[in-house]
Amino acid sequence: MWAEFKHTLRRLRWQIVGWAGGVAAYGLMMAYLFPSIADMGDVMYEYINMFPEAMMAFFENIYLIGTPMGYMDVYFFSYMHMIIGILAIGTGAGLLVGDEEKGVLDLVLAQPVSRTSLFFGRFLGLAAALAAILVAGWLSWSIPAGSVGLELSWLQLLLPFLPLFVVLLLFTAIAVLLSMIMPAARIAGMLTGAILVGNFLLLGLSNINDKLKPLMKLTPLYYYQGGLAVEGLNGTWLLGLLLCVLLAIAVAWLLFLRRDIRVGGERSWKLPVFGKRSTTS
Repeated sequence: MWAEFKHTLRRLRWQIVGWAGGVAAYGLMMAYLFPSIADMGDVMYEYINMFPEAMMAFFENIYLIGTPMGYMDVYFFSYMHMIIGILAIGTGAGLLVGDEEKGVLDLVLAQPVSRTSLFFGRFLGLAAALAAILVAGWLSWSIPAGSVGLELSWLQLLLPFLPLFVVLLLFTAIAVLLSMIMPAARIAGMLTGAILVGNFLLLGLSNINDKLKPLMKLTPLYYYQGGLAVEGLNGTWLLGLLLCVLLAIAVAWLLFLRRDIRVGGERSWKLPVFGKRSTTS
């Protein structure tokens, strides 16, 4: 498993460098812009009130934008799970099935490596890659925090990154699970992406229509704290999301153990055939 873990990190090294650099650069830029936003005072709130109510529904804490917590939530955590989710979902969907479609996975499994070691080595490698990217994001806020007036400790700034990491792990696990069910990695990736985007849209719509709130409680992003975690983690929510990660990845693992590895190419949809097929002699 350790060999697969290191191999996965090597395969993802340039994605880690690129994404970590991009997230860190964005975090630094937003951190150094905080004093300008905070100094605007009532002018900022007058500007916010000019936007349509429907638009504001997707930024639930926008009226706290003058505070460090609200600023980080609006400008970073309210959509960073969508951005980094592109990497998490895309890579998760092809984590195993991608090699299978290339005709490589059967050769890997022909070596003295168990399916369990292969599965968890690769999943943990991807989890470590996501963690490295988030560490870069955390440092981009923590290093300039004292000089830009954020007035938050390094530990406080770390707290919102924990639910972000778990949410990314959850959608990664869903992508891996769907890749074991869907006929192709690209379909699993598109479906998981649709689930994430749909959940984000439902979150905003539920702030407009209260009738959607019961439905929203059944979705992962309802339990995602975002920047509000600066004031303290909701341990129950975080544990619940983590249990969902473990459940999804456990089911995916069991399916992988029973999977009939093909030589290459995508699978086809196995639809039931009605009636008898005609045969020719």
